[in-house]
This record gives sequence, C-alpha cells and structure tokens, in this order.
Amino acid sequence: MALLVRVLRNRINISQWVPVCGRLVPVSSTQGQWGRALSGTFQKIKIAALRMYTSCVEKTDFEEFFLRCQMPDTFNSWFLITLLHVWMCLVRMKQEGRSGKYMCRIIVHFMWEDVEQRGRVMGVNSYILKKNMILMTNNFYAAILGYDEGILSDDHGLAAALWRTFFNQKCEDPRQLELLVEYVRKQMQYLDSMNGEDLLLTGEVSWRPLVEKNPQSILKPHSPTYNDEGL
Repeated sequence: MALLVRVLRNRINISQWVPVCGRLVPVSSTQGQWGRALSGTFQKIKIAALRMYTSCVEKTDFEEFFLRCQMPDTFNSWFLITLLHVWMCLVRMKQEGRSGKYMCRIIVHFMWEDVEQRGRVMGVNSYILKKNMILMTNNFYAAILGYDEGILSDDHGLAAALWRTFFNQKCEDPRQLELLVEYVRKQMQYLDSMNGEDLLLTGEVSWRPLVEKNPQSILKPHSPTYNDEGL
C-alpha cells in the first residue's frame, strides 16, 4: 500500500506556486522562471521563503522518520516532521535581522496554506478541517516555544522537548530520542554554516541524513548559484 506521504507528494506540487497578494497561485506554463514578473526585496524574500518551506516537505525523507522513529503513516506524523524542520529554518533565519524575521512569517504562512490544501486533497470535511487547523495552530506555537527552550538547553532539555512534542509523550525507546537529539544538533550546526545572505536570496536548504553513513562527517554546504535577481 502506498505511503500517505507519497500520495500527497504526487497530488501536490508546491514548487509550482508563487506568492501573490498573500495567496498561493499556480504558475502557468507561460510565466517562465520564478518570480520574473515580481520585483522588490520583499517579493524576492517571499520566493526564497517558498523555496525554503518547499525544502522542508520535498527534501525531507519522511519514510525514514516513520521507520526509525516508529511513527504511523498519518497526516499528523507528516505535520510533526514538517513542523520540526520548519522550526529549524525559523531559528536560522531569525539570526538575519529584520529581513530574516519577515521571511519567517512568510514561511509559516506557506506552511498553513499547504496544510489546508493537503487536508482538502485528503477529503477532510471543511468543518473538521477548520477545527483541526485551530488545534494545530495552538500546538504549533506551543511546540515552537518548547523547541526554542530545548535548543538553548543541554541534550536532556532538548530530548524532553522532543519527547513532549514530536513523540507526543509516547516514546519508550531512548535510542529514538538520542537519534533525534543528534539529528537536531547536527542539522542546526549545518544550517548555521550556511551563508545568511545566500539563504535570503535563494532559500535553498538541504538536510543531513537522519542517520549518517559517516557520523563524524558534517560537510560544508555548497554555495548556491543565483543571478542578479537572487534567483
């Protein structure tokens, strides 16, 4: 049976959206490259924010998380994994001043647009979807607060935050917590090594594997390529 994440990936192509007036609108085949008709710094940041959010859902190996963290193949599991990666992006971009904080708001906006669309694709009743969106919003901000406190703490503090939110207080295998703590620490180190200006211009983010083939190897990310429009 096909995994839910595969079904959603086949039905939704986030990379074909561009931000217009606070909405996500599909790009027609005649519009050419990203944002050609858009201008201004904030529009460029919106495009970069969309790319960064896209990296959270299209470059993350959800199936490996399902397997190694023994998570069910459900929409809620997808959301918890996505939330974790979005949070790491937010932590990184908040270091980039006013532009970075603006980009954070746009990333979160795209996340909720995506969550709502995926719920509709799955055929969730509109009333139930609206109710669930309110619940997920509350859980999102509680998770962000907990993760923020955890990342500033030692590994025990981070593990507690992951246990409460990511595992919903149901993880009985300490090896899973240890794996996730290691993943978050190395990923944050990897994101911190990326150039902030490049991230604001391109939004291109790659993720370290959940399990490293060479645990002592944290590679320096390649510098992204972009033109004078930051694309």
